[in-house]
Amino acid sequence: MNRQSFIHGTMILLAAGIINRILGFIPRILLPRIIGAEGVGLYQLGYPFFLVIVTIISGGIPLAVAKLVAEAEIAGKPERTKVILRTSLALSLGAGFLFTFICLFGASWITQYILPDSRVYHTFISMSPMIVIVAVSSVYRGYFQGRQDMIPSASSSIMETLTRILCVLWFSYLLLPMGIEYGAAGAMLGVVAGEIVGMIVLLLQLRRVRSKNHGEEAELEGSNIAEELTPRKAVHRILGIALPVTGGRLIGSLSYLLESITTARSLALAGVATAVATAQYGALQGMIIPILLLPGALTASLSISLVPSLAEAQARGDMRTIHKRLHQSIKLALVSGAPFAVIMYVMAEPLCVLLYRNSDIAGMLRWMAPFALLIYLQGPLQAALQALDQPGKALRNTLIGAIIKIGLILYLASNPAFGIYGAVLAIIANVVIVTLLHAYSVAKVLNYHIPWLDFTKIAAGMIIMAAGVSLLFNEIQLSSKMWLHFFLTSAAGILLYLALIALLRLVDRSDLQRVPYIGKWFA
Repeated sequence: MNRQSFIHGTMILLAAGIINRILGFIPRILLPRIIGAEGVGLYQLGYPFFLVIVTIISGGIPLAVAKLVAEAEIAGKPERTKVILRTSLALSLGAGFLFTFICLFGASWITQYILPDSRVYHTFISMSPMIVIVAVSSVYRGYFQGRQDMIPSASSSIMETLTRILCVLWFSYLLLPMGIEYGAAGAMLGVVAGEIVGMIVLLLQLRRVRSKNHGEEAELEGSNIAEELTPRKAVHRILGIALPVTGGRLIGSLSYLLESITTARSLALAGVATAVATAQYGALQGMIIPILLLPGALTASLSISLVPSLAEAQARGDMRTIHKRLHQSIKLALVSGAPFAVIMYVMAEPLCVLLYRNSDIAGMLRWMAPFALLIYLQGPLQAALQALDQPGKALRNTLIGAIIKIGLILYLASNPAFGIYGAVLAIIANVVIVTLLHAYSVAKVLNYHIPWLDFTKIAAGMIIMAAGVSLLFNEIQLSSKMWLHFFLTSAAGILLYLALIALLRLVDRSDLQRVPYIGKWFA
């Protein structure tokens, strides 16, 4: 199997992540034009419950598989991998079928008494078959990531995204004449189709690897189980890692579910009609949040690559490498996310008009954009805690943030003076608190010094870039067409930012030399 270095593996996932984020915006832009903001709201109201179920089934298992496989590889004991893979598959499949059954037969009660809009029933039914599919795919992704072979995960995610784009738009368009709730259900069926294709690609990749490498085939299919790691021991090791991680992610997923419920209920208390509240929540979660998360492709890639890399370094007792990898991740997250945060803040209104033909939602984006950097930083910090056997601290931090967020939503969103912006403020508070708590935990566990100087330099670069972009967009007409004016202004702003980070030495030649393929140009 091909094995990549930390930076190389990150870049492979980054390339796939950028492609997926860009392609994923196609349905984000077109779906509201097909089923409207209210339809998007129904789609978004069903999704949090699905995330809770998936988190229970596979929230921590992929990370446990990646960590244990990485440890087995560094110890030179590939026979452990077979036991880990088979055991984790059995656990995920068993839980997957159980919760699929519960969702299918409990859909009517759940959508009527738990979720805030009973029209989400058809969307809920449509998503239920996806539970087993995601359970299987997550195990194989963890396996490949543990072997530090990021190509299967990258290719699977790209094919999943392409299929999802086509099917979400096609199915929602076909079912919309039956009603807006059926249009939302059609969009969810498109997501199911994408997950099926993604799983098939992973299985084909595994088959290719096994046929190419007979040693690998023996590892995966051999009947002799290593005495030192029986299935019973494997279950204990997998659950020992997975349960705290699942707990942390479950808090996040439950927080998301409670956020969707409490936001709708609080807006109702503020005098907002159910249909309007659904549309407002759909705009926040289906339009604004995806824009904020779009630049997070790099940090998501860093988080995935960081776990096996830190696990290997920890197994060797190599604290220097742990500090080095963590510093690389933090700096990359900050440097890469900063210019996009500036663009989202300064040009929020034209961005929302270009993407959604809706300027009314730009205020939400402008409020949240300055805190986007903390969102991008949160992923690598949480991955570091999990990789270093500190998932309990990540769980505690996430729980604290979730409690504060839900409390603020109930207090602020129910106030007519705030409305949906109460939910926006609550989400911002959650991001700030959880990120700061993660940073404190990492610093304490590793005796790691947070790079405050890098923060200061990046803040200075962002302020200068923001001034330049604002001046250019508002005072100099680069084109009579708004989309071209926006694009040229953004490009000029990013060029200015790149010059600033070079001047401030945030990125130097040694950093560029580590980048695969183009690094040799800077040698």
